[in-house]
Amino acid sequence: MQKRRFVVLCLTLLLVVASSVIALAADPGFVDGRFTTTRKITVEIYDRSNPGGSTPEDNFWTDFIKKGMLEKYNVEVTFKPVPRWTEVEVINNLLAAGDAPDICVTYSFPTIQTYANMGGVTDLAPYLEEYKELLPNLWDLLGDQNIYWNRDPETGTIWAIEALLFQNKRINTFVREDWLQKLGLEEPRTMEEFENMLRAFRDNAELLLGEDADKMVPFSISFDVGWRGDHVISAFVPNDMSDRDMWVYGFDDRHLLWPNYKEGVRKLNQWYNEGLVWKDFPLYGAGDRTEDNMIKAGYVGSFIHNWDYPYRDGQEGIHANLKNLVGEDAAFIAVECFPNDAGIYRKYLSAPVDRKVFFPATNKEPLASLLYLDFISDLETRRFLQIGEEGVHHEVLPDGAVQSLPVVGEKIMNSPQNIDYTITINGLDLGDPVLTARSVALNYAGVEARFIERAYEITSNEARYGINVQVGEIKAQEGMDTALAEKRNNLLAQAIVAKPEEFDAVWDRGFNDYLRSGGQAIIDERAQKYDAMYGN
Repeated sequence: MQKRRFVVLCLTLLLVVASSVIALAADPGFVDGRFTTTRKITVEIYDRSNPGGSTPEDNFWTDFIKKGMLEKYNVEVTFKPVPRWTEVEVINNLLAAGDAPDICVTYSFPTIQTYANMGGVTDLAPYLEEYKELLPNLWDLLGDQNIYWNRDPETGTIWAIEALLFQNKRINTFVREDWLQKLGLEEPRTMEEFENMLRAFRDNAELLLGEDADKMVPFSISFDVGWRGDHVISAFVPNDMSDRDMWVYGFDDRHLLWPNYKEGVRKLNQWYNEGLVWKDFPLYGAGDRTEDNMIKAGYVGSFIHNWDYPYRDGQEGIHANLKNLVGEDAAFIAVECFPNDAGIYRKYLSAPVDRKVFFPATNKEPLASLLYLDFISDLETRRFLQIGEEGVHHEVLPDGAVQSLPVVGEKIMNSPQNIDYTITINGLDLGDPVLTARSVALNYAGVEARFIERAYEITSNEARYGINVQVGEIKAQEGMDTALAEKRNNLLAQAIVAKPEEFDAVWDRGFNDYLRSGGQAIIDERAQKYDAMYGN
C-alpha cells in the first residue's frame, strides 16, 4: 500500500535527481559569496501548538532568519510548519506527495532511508565535498563526526547529517517537593521508597488536595510509556548488557527489546492496579494537553519526563502555574531512586546526535539550502536565536552569565532556546564552556537556579552513551518505524492496564506480534551485519 503511494513520486523525481547531479558543479550564479539572482527555499519548522505561543512559521525569529539570509546570500526563506508530535507521519505524507520542504528535519532516520531507496532523498555527500569551503560554520559546529555519522560504509552516501546534541540530557524523575515536606517524607532513593511515597500520596489525598482528593494522581504517565516510564523500566535492565546487544536490540528508541524490559513494565502494572498510576493515561494521544493541565493544577505527585520539563515555558509552564494556583512552595524536584542490579542509577543517553537534517530530491537549491544550515550554525546567529535580545530575553550578570527573562507576545520563544530554529544544535552554547554552564541554570525565567542545577546533574549521572555503528542500510527496518512504534505503544499500554493475573498473557501475545510483524527480522539483520563488521 505504502509503495503504491510512492510510484508517482519515484517517477517524477527521476528528472529532479538527474538535474541535481548535472548542477553539482559550482553555481555560476554564485559570486563573491552571494547569489546574483534571488533563490528561494522552504524550511520545515515544528509546530508545538504552545498555549500563548506565536505562529511558528511567521514571527520575530523567522523574520530575523529571513532578513539575514536575504542580506547575506540573496536567499528568500519560507518556513513550512509540521506538527511536532506527529512529525514522522506528516513528513511521510509530504514526501509521498512530492511536497516536502527543501530542508527537512526528523528524529527518524529509517524514514529518510525508506524514501532514499525510492529516489526521494538527495545524497548530500557530493554537495558537502563540493561546497565544503563555503560551509565553515557548519563544519566547525558538527565536525566530521556528525556530518559523516550516517555515511554508508559501502556506497559513501550521506542521506542526512546529524545535528549536535550539545548538552546530552534526556529525562528525569520528578516529585512534588512540597508534598514530601507536608507528609514528612524523605526524598526516595530506592524503588521501594518511591513506591511507598506513591502510596503515601494516594492514602493522604484529602490532606494534600482537600475537596479535590478524588483528582489525586500519585504517578502520571502518557500513552508513550517507553519514554515516560523509562527510569522505572530501565532499572530492570542488566547492567552488564554488551554494546553489541545494546545496538542490535536498540533500534526501538524506547528500548522495548532490551533484556528484562518486561519486568519493568510488570512493576508499572502493579502500580496501576494499586491505584498509583493515572488510570486514564491511554486515552490521550500525542499533543493532548489534558495531562499537562492536570499537573499544572496540582493534582499529580510525580512523573518522568524531559529533563527540564516542569521548568519550561515561563509563565505558561508547570512551575509558574503551580505557584500561581497552589502556592509559593509548590514545586517539582528531580530525584534519583531507581538503581539497577549493580546498584547504579543508570541513565541510557544517546550518542552526541540529535535531529537528522536532510534534503528531499525535490530540492532544486542544494547550495542555498546548505548555506542556510551554515548561517544558522554561525555562533553569532545561533547565540542570538538561543538567548535573544539583551534587556528583553535576557540580562547579563556581573560574572558574565546570561539570565533569561520572561517574555510574552511576539518575541516569545516557542521552544527552549529556540531549538526548532537552531536545527543543527540542541542545547545552549555561548561559545565559552564555563560561561555556558553557569548560564544554563539561569535560562529558565522565574525558576530558582537550584531546581535546574539539580535536574541538570541528575539526568546524566552514571550515564551510558550510545555508540556509532556503521554497517550500512538495515533493509528489514525500511518503512517499519511507524507501524512498530504503534504496536509497541499499544502493547505497553495494554500490559500496564491488564489485571495482574493476565499480565503475562497480554505481554507475550503483544510482544510476539511485534516480533512477527518485522521486529525479529530487524534483529536478525542487525546482528548479522554487526558481527560481519565488528565480530561477535
